[in-house]
Amino acid sequence: MKLIIIAVGNRMPSWVEAGWKDYAKRLPADCMLELKEIKPEPRNSGKTPTQMMLAEARRIEAATPSGALRIALDEHGKDIDTVELSHELEIWRGSGQDIVFLIGGPDGLDAELKQSCQSRLRLSSLTLPHPMVRIVLAEQLYRAWAIMTGHPYHRA
Repeated sequence: MKLIIIAVGNRMPSWVEAGWKDYAKRLPADCMLELKEIKPEPRNSGKTPTQMMLAEARRIEAATPSGALRIALDEHGKDIDTVELSHELEIWRGSGQDIVFLIGGPDGLDAELKQSCQSRLRLSSLTLPHPMVRIVLAEQLYRAWAIMTGHPYHRA
């Protein structure tokens, strides 16, 4: 199983790169974490937010492996705690499918793209900067793995 985060946004600050790499390298090969950055639609193109999200959705679709289970990160998604995420991770691991988490750009994710996903997940009630979302998600996936495997990283 591969955990793939597809995030709209590129050319991240060094602190984002460092945070991402730190958590990604901690996960074992059978639960590998991969990042695919999607070029955002230029915000000065004269397009509406809906048109920009649609253009980004097409890029996201092109980067998504066929047969993968897709989870949209969305403020209206399912609110779960880390232990529940660990249980989900165990189920996903058993399925053998790649799991793809979708992170939108400044305007979010296209509505049809979100509807086409098998699940929607809410990371926080707080509004997080998009670059930070990838770090928080990577840390939570690592923590969920630690719970699942009994690793001491997570102390209840």
